[in-house]
This record gives sequence, structure tokens and C-alpha cells, in this order.
Amino acid sequence: MVGAVLELDVGAPGHGGFCVARHDGRAVFVRHALPGERVRAAVTEQRRSYLRADAVEVTRASPDRVTPPCRYAGPGRCGGCDWQHVRLDAQRRLKATVVAEQLRRLAGLDVEVVVEPVSGSSDGLGWRTRVAFAVRPDGVVGLRRHRSHAVQPVGRCLIASPGVEAVGAERVRWPGVAAVEVIASAGAGERAVIVTPRRRGRIAVPVSDPELAVSFTPLPGSRRRSRPARAGVHEVAAGRRWQVSGTGFWQVHPGAADVLVEAVAQMLQPRPGETAIDLYSGVGLFAAVLARHVGPAGSVVAVEAAASAVADARHNLADLPQVQVRRGRVDAAAVDRWRPAADLVVLDPPRSGAGPTLVAALAGLRPRAVAYVACDPAALARDVAAFAAADYRLSRLRAFDLFPMTAHVECVALLAPDGPR
Repeated sequence: MVGAVLELDVGAPGHGGFCVARHDGRAVFVRHALPGERVRAAVTEQRRSYLRADAVEVTRASPDRVTPPCRYAGPGRCGGCDWQHVRLDAQRRLKATVVAEQLRRLAGLDVEVVVEPVSGSSDGLGWRTRVAFAVRPDGVVGLRRHRSHAVQPVGRCLIASPGVEAVGAERVRWPGVAAVEVIASAGAGERAVIVTPRRRGRIAVPVSDPELAVSFTPLPGSRRRSRPARAGVHEVAAGRRWQVSGTGFWQVHPGAADVLVEAVAQMLQPRPGETAIDLYSGVGLFAAVLARHVGPAGSVVAVEAAASAVADARHNLADLPQVQVRRGRVDAAAVDRWRPAADLVVLDPPRSGAGPTLVAALAGLRPRAVAYVACDPAALARDVAAFAAADYRLSRLRAFDLFPMTAHVECVALLAPDGPR
């Protein structure tokens, strides 16, 4: 079946950058297609209950279809972008449909979802301030193909920010290197390159810029593995300057941090003197905003597992004595161990979500509001269902198009207790 070409009528979008069709009773997840189209699709993967396929010819096109701006987008090529063949406004509608469907299917909720555009990328290009490039054994730089370890060489990434492209990492060879991450801060104008060697030995960095910070990730087994020296940059958001070391987490869209901070603060409405918990706190973005609102009489506990992020957060929040930064796993055992008082919770988990055990522990603290920042709609929906089981309802949802041309969407959800706190 793999390699077979099927004539398909394409249906609704699915979670993951494809649309769903059917063939002989099986679902077919079709990339490079749009709802309502008829396509000829080559099967790329066969499973018992479904197939994956790439649309290689469109015989009935959607009015939302456009020519992809990037020549590396398309079947068998770069897997970084899912929706380059779709108008920007239609991309947002597709993402809204996916978020609503996940909430309906996994949380039993009918929610009207609108994905909001974010300023700074009117054409959906040039926004990504951090790009991790893969490197072939011959030193050629590129990006991974979809669901593959194969590297698609690229001369330029159109969604990379001008600062990333100014480094020119794609236009030179990187012998002896397995990966190159290029970081270009949007507000501070700083650039850094983090190189992952393929083997031990001296690596010559083929880009020359006196203002470029360069560092190397240690090889597995290196004695420096526990404390690698990694170059970083500063970012500017929420009226503050942020230190972000190495590959530490920071939103890749230049408008993301301010948009998310505004949404969280608007939903939670923090009050002077309140106590807040910021879980998966990273370098301290939400903790700082919470601290500003609760004031000197309030308190904020920020919890993060990554050592470098904790160090950055302590540096970034040193002027806010009402904030405690703690290093540790974010899990139910930790919450049960502290039993902290909590009027407010900010929860910004990884793509896998928080999970029912942690949700139940947090709900047991009976905060008056929880702001949940989600990068995966399925994980969000599962956790919303877990909150509902603990008598917390979804009272508001906003979704943001922080990743144009891709299937990714960022959501901020407000969870509030059903009864009296």
C-alpha cells in the first residue's frame, strides 16, 4: 500500500497538520491538502486503522489554497511548515477547528474558538527567532523532513527571523557538526549559535561575526555534561529585560511573550496581597508579572526543573523579593509536600500537558483561578477534563497564532471553581 496513489475527497483538519479523508473504511491523514478538495495522494505510511498520505496532485482546489512561498515546502520536502499552501486567515480557521474538536472530543465541551493573529508577521514569514538546524554527515545544513530523520538542505528558511538569517548558517558547511541552533533576540538585537559536535575534536565555526556568541553542547559522556557553558541572549518583554541562557526556553515569536503575559494577567486579575504559584516557570516571565500585581504584601512561588532556567530566573527576578524561585520537578508529590497557600496558579506545562494527578493536586489547593498556557490542544483538552472532574470549569479560552505556516497554536485557558472557594 505504501507508494500507492489514491483518489480522495478531503474532509476536516486533524490535529497535526493534516486533513482527514477515508479510503475503504480507513481514515487517511492527508498532508498538503485542504477541506473540500479532491486530490491524488501518495500513501507514505500504513497502519491497521489508518493511512498517512501526501497530496501530490489537486484535482479540485479549495479557494483557500495558495502557492507556497517557500520552495522547500511540499510532499517529501521540509517538514517544518504544515500550512504554507493555505491563506493566513484560513490557517487560523483550521487551527480553531482543531482546538474546538479536541475540546469536544476529549473534554465534552462545545466551545467557540477564534485564533487571534499576533502583530509582527503580517505575511506569516520572518517570525521565528530560534531555529534548530540539522546537519548531514557531509556538513550540509537543513531541516528534517516530515516524520523522518532525513535532512532537507535549505538555502534560507522563510519563517526564520531576519536576525537568524543574518547569521547565514544555512549557506556554509559545518564539518563534524550534528546540529546548529541559531538564536536572535527580537528586542535586544543579540545573536548566538549553539553547536552540537558529531564527535570529539576541534570544530571550526564557519560563520564570522564579532558580535555572535558561540558555544558548544558537550558530547554524551563528557565531564562537562552537567554544567555546559552555553551562550545565551537577552530578550525584552513585559517591560523588563530577560537573560535566557543557551537553549533555555523562550517563545520563538517576537510578539508571543507580551501577548501571553497580557492574556494571563487579564484572566487572573491578580490582587494586592495574594499568593500565586507559577509552575514550569522557565526564566520567570509570568512570575514577574504576578509579582507586580500582588505587590510587596503578596508572594509568588516559581517552580522549574531546568537548572539553567532557574539560574536565569533568579537573576531576572532579583529585584522582586516577593518571588521565591525553586528548582524541582513539577508534580503532585511536590505540591502535596509543600501544601502551599494559593490564590492563583499559572500552569505552563510541556507539550504532554500536566496530567490528571498534578491537576487533582492543584485543584486540592482550591485557588480562585488557574491560568493554563497550552501549546498542544489535545493535552489542554485532557487537562480541562481533569479539572472538570475536580470541580473546576473552563470559563474562558483565547487562542493565538504564534506559529504561522505551521499547525501549532498556543492557547490560554482560565479554569475557575464551580462552587464557593
